Parts: sequence; C-alpha cells; structure tokens
Amino acid sequence: MHELLPSLKGYTKKQTGRISLSVKSSTTERKHLWQAAIKWPLYSVAIMPVIVSAGWELGNSGNIRLGQFIGFLIASILILLWENLTNDLFDDETGVDKYKFHSVVALTGSKTTVSRVAYFSLLLGLFIIFILALKSKITVLFLVIICCFLGYLYQGPPFRLGYKGLGEPLCWIAFGPLATAAALIVISPKSNFDAIPWGTALIVGSGPAMATTLVLFCSHFHQINQDAAVGKKSPLVILGTHRAAEFLPWFVGLIFLLELLPVLLGIWPITTLICLISLPSGLDLIKLIKRHHNQPERIKNSKFLALRFQTINGLCLSIGFAISSFFYN
Repeated sequence: MHELLPSLKGYTKKQTGRISLSVKSSTTERKHLWQAAIKWPLYSVAIMPVIVSAGWELGNSGNIRLGQFIGFLIASILILLWENLTNDLFDDETGVDKYKFHSVVALTGSKTTVSRVAYFSLLLGLFIIFILALKSKITVLFLVIICCFLGYLYQGPPFRLGYKGLGEPLCWIAFGPLATAAALIVISPKSNFDAIPWGTALIVGSGPAMATTLVLFCSHFHQINQDAAVGKKSPLVILGTHRAAEFLPWFVGLIFLLELLPVLLGIWPITTLICLISLPSGLDLIKLIKRHHNQPERIKNSKFLALRFQTINGLCLSIGFAISSFFYN
C-alpha cells in the first residue's frame, strides 16, 4: 500500500533491476515497508460478503450461527492472504513490481518462502471451509473453490486475465454472488437452503461487491505507466486516466443504485438507507481523482479512499439489515 511507503532514501538498485533495502535502511523504514506489504486494510474486502450476509440474516431470522460466522471470517482472510502473496509472486515474474519495494518477495528475498506461506494459507482456509460445509451444505466448498479459481485467473499463468482488463469483472463475481451465496448458506441458523440462494445473493451482494471492485479499479491510477510498460492492459491503461476519472462518478452512482433500488421496490427495509452515510467518502474519492488523476504521487492514496468508502458502505448496509427486525417484527 503506497501511502505507507517511505522515501527512496536508503535504497539501492541491484543489477537485477529490483530495488532492495540497503544495509543503511532504518528499522522504521523496514517496518513501514512490511506494513505496506501485508496490506492489512485490504482484508476488509475479504470479510465484507460475510458481514453483509450476516446482517441480512439477522434482519430476516434474528439469528446467525456465530461459530460458523467467525470460521468463515477467518477462512476468508486466509484465502485473501494467499491471493495477495501469489499476486506478489506473479508480479515478480512479469516485472510489474520491478520498483515495488514493498513487495513481500522483495522484502524476504525468497520466492520459495512466500510461496509456501501462500499455499499453506490457502489449504488452511479451504480446510476451515470444508469443516463449515460439513455443518451446512457441501455446496459451500465448491462455491469457495470457484472463487479461488477466479482469483488465480486474475494473475496466474497462463491466463493472467487481469492483464487483459478482466480483473474487475472477476472481482465482482467472486466477491458478489459467489461469496455471498456461500456465506448465506454457512451462517443460516437453519441451513434451510435446498438450493444455492442465487437470487438473494445477487440482490444482497451486488452493491457491496461493486464497491470492492471500485477498490481494485482505483488501485491502477498511480501505476498506469508501470502497467503499460509490461503490457498489462488494466482498465486505466485502456481508458486513460482522464476518461477513467470521468467514469468514476458513474461507478459510485451504480453502487448506490444497486443498494437503493431494492428499497424503492420494497424488497429491502428502509433502514438500509443508512448506507448513504458512505456518500461523503465516495465524493472525496471522486474529487481526489478528478483533480489529480494524472499525478501518481498525488493519487497514490486513492485505493485507500476507495477502501474507506467500501468499508463504511458495507458495514452500514449490514447494520441496516440487522436493525430492521426491531422495526418490522
């Protein structure tokens, strides 16, 4: 995460082309780099489908299976850890992270270690999902495996669909209907879904998943030149920063449309309108990108503004679902 990066002072460029820590780098600088490499704020995107689904279930039945809920949260974090670490590995292969000195691969200097940690996290996460599936529906395991496969398609060879401008659709599918459907089945107190609840998952998960996709979209602004240099056709490379900045208000507007339309149609309770609390964060993001879309140093925090918007939006929507039982039952 680039807002945590220190200055380049104390770094040297090896003959391999990778920027690495010099022996003079301070402990504080190294700590900041590790904070950036771990990407801990991004784990909000992993847990949000579970939290929103829990809010929806509380509003409808007044209860969730707490142990299942906690287990799914932990598994989601572990699986996203695998995704983040393998993305660092794949970026190292393609050269995208040539100057990404907060890459875990750069900090550890060992691809083998990073790979082992990544796949251990994946296996542990899937094992937890397997246990949860045994207590609900085995379908959950298959839904999560599909999510993982989509995550691999994003960066993994030979597909690398993220290099073809398809990362955002993959993100929406994985964090939207797939993850939401799995979470709904797992935390339901009755496990009474005879079939995958696609309809509910689509309505409940579309808006929050679009907010998660917004985080990915905004992560490209500051690195458009590096992406273009290695042939990565992100949406920003395809559109250019100016057109992408013009598109952003429509992007944010679509998120709110997906969350307000069910209220207007009487599908969701009016309490879910508290998701509008996230509107100022969305406007801050739009203003920043509109003013500085072609200035990487000024725009490098846009991902975090998008993440703030995504987190507030999802939490408020979940709360809106949960408290509806106090007003409508």
